[in-house]
Amino acid sequence: MTGQQRREQLIDVGRRLFAERGVEGTSVEEIAQVAAVSKPLVYEHFGGKEGLYAVIVDREIASLAHGLETALTAPGSSRQIIERAAIAMLDYIEGSTDGFRILMRDSPPGADSGTLANLVSDVTTQVEHIMVAAFTRKALDPKAAPLYAQALVGMVSLTGQWWLGHPTMQKDEVAAHLVNLAWNGLTALDPAPTIETEHLDPEQSDPARD
Repeated sequence: MTGQQRREQLIDVGRRLFAERGVEGTSVEEIAQVAAVSKPLVYEHFGGKEGLYAVIVDREIASLAHGLETALTAPGSSRQIIERAAIAMLDYIEGSTDGFRILMRDSPPGADSGTLANLVSDVTTQVEHIMVAAFTRKALDPKAAPLYAQALVGMVSLTGQWWLGHPTMQKDEVAAHLVNLAWNGLTALDPAPTIETEHLDPEQSDPARD
């Protein structure tokens, strides 16, 4: 193999192992053994497993970010943009399962916060602009739009994680149901929602006190 081919091989091996065991559960010895190379070669290319892990995470984030950016910036109605964003996230989960597991499992070594969390935050900001415009058109309080943007993006990402372990529905079906819940819920928003359930005294609701 050329040096670049060997590097790509190590990235593929590391990606599989990190997805299965996490960065802490994977050793340089295991990476070298699966790739049928010596440990020094891994260090030569990446400086250790942390360097390899960082390269893999950067690639996965770039791939997911590209798909989401394309979905959010293409022309279309608010509903179409939300549909495309949901499908883009599910496309990534379906086509890069190991990568998604890595992003959901760990944060890059030395990072102050999860890279996936940062990306989701960026996506939420873009969705927030859509929500503000929709709220304004419907004469709803736009101050609540950030909360709804967080709920929408969180719903898609967490449902995608569930779908990964329960692939009983087709991708388009999952996206359709997500958008059905989000969009039809948004079309009939109460301008001043309140809690209808009566709050119970904790002492009265604790079975151990009976």
